[in-house]
Amino acid sequence: MTTATTTTGDLAVRTGGGTRQLAGTGTLLRFALRRDRVMIPVWVAVNALMILSMPNTLENLYATPADRADLVQDTAANASFRALIGPVFGDSIGALTAWRVGVYAGALAAVLSMLLVVRHTRDEEESGRQELVASGMVGRRASLTAALLTAGVANAVLAVLVAAGLAGQGVSGALAFGLGLAGVGMVFATLAAIVAQFTESARLARGLTAGLVGAAFVLRAAGDSASDDGSSALTWVSPLGWLENLRPFADERWWVLLLFAGAAVVQGVVAYELAGRRDVGMSFLPARPGPADGRLGTAGALAWRLQRGSVLGWSIGFFLAGVVYGGLTDGVADLVGDNDNAREIFRRMGGQSGITDAFLASMVGMLGLIAALYVVASVLRLHGEETSMRAEPILANAVGRLRWAAGHLVIAFAGSALIMLLAGLGFAVGYGKQLGPILGACLVQLPAVWVVGGLAVLLYGLLPRAAMAAWGVAGAVLLLGWVGPALDVPQVVLDLSPFGHLPKLPGGGMEWGPVLVLTGLAAVLVAGGLAGVRRRDMTT
Repeated sequence: MTTATTTTGDLAVRTGGGTRQLAGTGTLLRFALRRDRVMIPVWVAVNALMILSMPNTLENLYATPADRADLVQDTAANASFRALIGPVFGDSIGALTAWRVGVYAGALAAVLSMLLVVRHTRDEEESGRQELVASGMVGRRASLTAALLTAGVANAVLAVLVAAGLAGQGVSGALAFGLGLAGVGMVFATLAAIVAQFTESARLARGLTAGLVGAAFVLRAAGDSASDDGSSALTWVSPLGWLENLRPFADERWWVLLLFAGAAVVQGVVAYELAGRRDVGMSFLPARPGPADGRLGTAGALAWRLQRGSVLGWSIGFFLAGVVYGGLTDGVADLVGDNDNAREIFRRMGGQSGITDAFLASMVGMLGLIAALYVVASVLRLHGEETSMRAEPILANAVGRLRWAAGHLVIAFAGSALIMLLAGLGFAVGYGKQLGPILGACLVQLPAVWVVGGLAVLLYGLLPRAAMAAWGVAGAVLLLGWVGPALDVPQVVLDLSPFGHLPKLPGGGMEWGPVLVLTGLAAVLVAGGLAGVRRRDMTT
């Protein structure tokens, strides 16, 4: 006998086999892939290109087996670099590639998967769109299934690109590396699906899941600093530790893939069970009601309330990154040794100065590139507030568009200054010297960061439907700054990034001309975007 149960916002028909609870999954999957037609290709391309560019770089840096053997020996004896990158299990180009980029590529796959799942589950419920979708002939678990499948498609594409691109280094190793990256992504995708059931806020869900990614990195780092073969219990607690213990290109441990599959399946079952026990829009941990006036009496105060968690998380992350990189500075000369190619890469990234200053400048520049991601995310919060219809009630009161937008933009641009300042303090703590020069080097990154943020404001103001293309701009800038110097990309190409025009500090000379020009350009871009916000219709 078949029974049908209809609830508000859920017309799922419960049959003996439960198949109707997945009704509409294909349509929702196609819709999700269409919505993410920019974000998924950009994230996957950046991750894949970072990985696939590494073999050529390593061949140029360590051309002989003796050079590679020395690198393995030096890394095994350096606990700080093991904590930062992980242990190395072989001296082949493939094994060194997996070692050099594996942890970070896995973390990028985890972050993308988390963003996709939260975007298509909790984001949809918070905005009210999920209730409208569920009022049609859509199964109760179709949205969650579509979100996980979207993450699965992104991770599968990444796995195929990596496996195909590294096949020349060894087919089995390339396949293991690609599957391992996809496994990390799906573990965090299902983990995000669980987290999304416990909070009514998509913002909090993203923050909690990002915290879990950070915890996985810290556990792996702590384990690897204590052991040079990945055998620490702390390493095995982290999915990022599973990826390194898969040992691509170094006598692969195929059974480690069962850990990824088992974790994803168990977490997926838990997420489905939790999703079936709550109403649409509700959660197991309801949000605490906040004040309607006082501290939230202005548009700026509301913007701060909405973004303070993000600012705090980025601030802590940048400070800790500065501490870690600062602590590595004294040992970088020993690790690079007499390798002229490695020295040249650091100098291309950090300027023609001593190797220590060049390393500091290159690491500061890398954090500047990452800060561009923060400013884009913070600016695009305006787009999220508008498309979710939360901006309309605010603007219906005595709040002008410019004042509403300014609240979020102050947090975006001032927040980027804060996190770079904290990164500089972290460098000073870890390195123990050069506080003034390092702080100056961090702050000089801001004009380039603000140009990227200004482009995001311009896109949002003039072309709101194309606002998400700002992620493509940030991804291209990150790729140029991260991979370009290692690939010996011509300077004319590197100069397409605003970061290519900044003085290389510490160690280089201060050049005020490019800094002032970039700052003025950022101001013009922001002004153009705000003019667009003021003139156009909202939610169009």
